[in-house]
Amino acid sequence: MKKLNVEQILSEMTLEEKAALVSGKDFWNLKGIERLGVPSIMVTDGPHGLRKQDGKGDHLGLNDSVPATAFPTASGLASTWDRDLIQQVGVALGEETQAEDVGVILGPGVNIKRSPLGGRNFEYFSEDPYLASEMATAHVKGVQSQGVGTSLKHFAVNNQEHRRMSTDAIVDERTLREIYLSAFEGVVKNAQPWTVMTSYNRVNGTYASENEYLLTDILKGEWGHEGVVISDWGGVNEAAHAVKAGNEIEMPASHGIGQKKVLAALEDGSLPLEKLDQAVERILTLIAKVVEFKKENATYNKDEHHALARRVAADTMVLLKNEEAILPLKKEGKIAIIGGFAEKPRYQGGGSSHINSTRKDNAIEEMQKITGDAATFTYAKGYNIEEDHVNEELLLEARSAAEQSDVAIVFAGLPDRYESEGYDRSHMQLPENHNRLIEAVAEVQPNTIVILSNGSPIEMPWVDSVKGVVEGYLAGQAFGGAVADILFGEVNPSGKLAETFPKRVEENPSYIYFPGEGDRVEYREGLFVGYRYYDKTGIQTLFPFGHGLSYTTFEYSNLKVSAKNIKDTSTLTVSVDVKNTGNLAGKESVQLYVRDVESTVIRPVKELKGFGKVSLAPGETKTVTMTLGKRAFAYYNVDMKEWHVESGDFEVQIGRSSQVIELTETVHVESTASAPKPVFTRNTTIGDIMVHEDAAAIIKPMVDKLAEQFSQMGGDDEEGSTSDMMEASMKYLPLRNMVMFSGGAFSEEELQNLLAEMNSL
Repeated sequence: MKKLNVEQILSEMTLEEKAALVSGKDFWNLKGIERLGVPSIMVTDGPHGLRKQDGKGDHLGLNDSVPATAFPTASGLASTWDRDLIQQVGVALGEETQAEDVGVILGPGVNIKRSPLGGRNFEYFSEDPYLASEMATAHVKGVQSQGVGTSLKHFAVNNQEHRRMSTDAIVDERTLREIYLSAFEGVVKNAQPWTVMTSYNRVNGTYASENEYLLTDILKGEWGHEGVVISDWGGVNEAAHAVKAGNEIEMPASHGIGQKKVLAALEDGSLPLEKLDQAVERILTLIAKVVEFKKENATYNKDEHHALARRVAADTMVLLKNEEAILPLKKEGKIAIIGGFAEKPRYQGGGSSHINSTRKDNAIEEMQKITGDAATFTYAKGYNIEEDHVNEELLLEARSAAEQSDVAIVFAGLPDRYESEGYDRSHMQLPENHNRLIEAVAEVQPNTIVILSNGSPIEMPWVDSVKGVVEGYLAGQAFGGAVADILFGEVNPSGKLAETFPKRVEENPSYIYFPGEGDRVEYREGLFVGYRYYDKTGIQTLFPFGHGLSYTTFEYSNLKVSAKNIKDTSTLTVSVDVKNTGNLAGKESVQLYVRDVESTVIRPVKELKGFGKVSLAPGETKTVTMTLGKRAFAYYNVDMKEWHVESGDFEVQIGRSSQVIELTETVHVESTASAPKPVFTRNTTIGDIMVHEDAAAIIKPMVDKLAEQFSQMGGDDEEGSTSDMMEASMKYLPLRNMVMFSGGAFSEEELQNLLAEMNSL
């Protein structure tokens, strides 16, 4: 197709055509302009596999979709901690998107897992913005390398499904920047997704699709996003307001309503024409990209993509517990396979990301392929997937099968109805029949292993009764083959949790405030999301962020930093040696956390700022190198309205998880930015003035005199508690009180002169 000349097309468009272009053509297609040779392009769902409706597509986008590879969902992909692997998944998704003549695949999702109850958590990467950003960046780069676009979503502060179309997320500026925007920022700056999708909710009172501060000031201005902003389906409140704020496309089709509102706003002057022109230019540029990079007669190899899905699924799996090295299993003996999920696995999430998979592995068949005739398998259903209550007959059959075997593998997890787009979970528990089954099997079989299929954390009341636990997440269509590979050691597990598993949901920091009251949800836990909260409070978790075991062992040594003293404008190179000290080949994800030793502001104990995954043969040593820039040491200063590093010492910590730190090195970072000039008022405390050297020198004579008066009034007691009280009282005494407590020695006029002198410094 002929390359589109965006500038020329824009100059030839009528006002009506421009106003029409900012709304969709139908449910899945953007409008084209036939007379000017601008085609309509298709966008469709599927962060983890293409969900393109077939020719019978309905107006709600709910009918069956064409077959596509169902890869693991983001909750599992993030557990790989493997940028290269995620990029390979992105490439495969791009190939399938090209083959189906789709211009943009809607994803990935980088919203933060604020609460483990979030119904769509399976579709998001992490509770940590840095990890989420790195995973999504790799995903976007992979997809877009194939000449199709991505849609980074859902921008912004979309962390629950409850009342998602009307709720107002109230979050302070620092928390917004450090936690909820950071993941988006990294992807935009490092991968330039062709589109960004706005969320349904309001952010601090304004709908995301109408939030000029988020869309224009931050996304386009500060971060330099060059692509199109597209609404979530039905997410536009007022079409003209959305265009003015920087939301270029309203989806799906509004059947002319949006066009009329845009034209009316142009006429009354509330929408400047230049804003509409900017939106139209971006839309035309997107369409031109899709046209330019379209690969005619594109195809993909379904078998190769399934093989990749299997390899990726195995790397997503997290070995949570492996008591007495129960895993990997010997490829012989009597093995009981128990649980309905073994036969009918839950391998993907519900809602808009549901894929019509090209094929589906059967776990039992895949295990038999690996063991051959050396092992005998007995299957017991254990529970009905469609029910929660315990079926005593199925339970007895399962106990019998377990008792007569050498080992029992129980497949359990969350059925589809427990977590999906559209609603949040109300608890973190497995169905009663799953919990009872695990407990019953463990009572008669000491060698019990649990395989979990779920999109987000669960409580495990039985965890001390079983020897092995494998978190399989929602591992895609190759789940059966991948879990067989893990169980029998064909693949050494290397997944690490990208989120914290609390012991109880009540211990999660957002528990009291989630999901809010009415349409208002307040993010009162602030910065302390996930491991940041558990670190700060010392609350013990079931499994910490970053946790994951292996069939081999690793030794960390030789931590080096490129300099012990740096400026905040410099970069710091950090390297550490990792040795495989076991007998099996394996992979290890090295995690780098940064701790501000002493800060004048509230900060987490430590934060993830780097990671690297390395593959090692037995006895092999490799060096993992990571680079830290200013942002690794900075916090968002709301007064300066920028990222700021306080001069001081920072610990660089190398860990196996957020709770297992192996090596630490200290560096001194010098800030090159001047702190904002303080403004002193009559209500500024003495203590707050004394930290500023020049201002302190001005008020010190009066402070000393007042302190002397205080000491004469109070005397002292044997333990010095009175003097301690006086010192504390002086430190937090507002300047205005010096007039009152000076006994006439210090006047109001002198106070004003003093303030003028200090503020002139």
